[in-house]
Amino acid sequence: MDELFPRPPAEVAPGAVHVPGWLDLAAQARLLDACRTWAMPPAGLRTVRMPSGGSMSVRTVGLGWHWFPYGYSRTVADGDGAPVKPFPAWLDRLAQDAVRAAREAAADAAPFGPAPAAPYDTAAINFYGPGARMGMHQDRDERSDAPIVSLSLGDGCVFRFGTTRGRERPWTDVELRSGDLFVFGGPARLAYHGVPRTHPDTAPPGLGLTGRLNITLRVSGLD
Repeated sequence: MDELFPRPPAEVAPGAVHVPGWLDLAAQARLLDACRTWAMPPAGLRTVRMPSGGSMSVRTVGLGWHWFPYGYSRTVADGDGAPVKPFPAWLDRLAQDAVRAAREAAADAAPFGPAPAAPYDTAAINFYGPGARMGMHQDRDERSDAPIVSLSLGDGCVFRFGTTRGRERPWTDVELRSGDLFVFGGPARLAYHGVPRTHPDTAPPGLGLTGRLNITLRVSGLD
């Protein structure tokens, strides 16, 4: 469905680009179907327990590599112990296309640096149910500085994008809707970011999703 008010691409910071509506509804539906398959056990959707004893309010499933606080493994080491589901080649192609789209939308593509030498090989798929949020954090458990690719499905959210210096201000709040793309690399690769809130019941009616899914694609840099 066309936007009542067009949302042009925006460069939030050097190396950080928001491309609204990058996935059309058909592409969103295909990605949602894949996520529903990946969420099934074994190595399915789980609640992450933090070393402090608390739990993340989002539920998550990994592909290629399993993320746990604070590292990666080939099995769900903090869950059912099953081998992590494979990372499909088509997700690497999607990530590469996303980075190219962000470069084209940026006023200056230089902050992204060269194209990733290694393929994208790991995904974190986070489901935001009622009241779920994500605190400010860095994606720093990888051994690669390739850009992070983030795709949104379902309900909209406030995506808070900060600096590399810490969790405090200054930051920029960006509204992410279903189908939106956000890419950050170069000087923004280790920027703190989070989701302070979602907007319930804002998913496209034809998608058939209650809640929000975020698919984050990374190059792990791991053997």
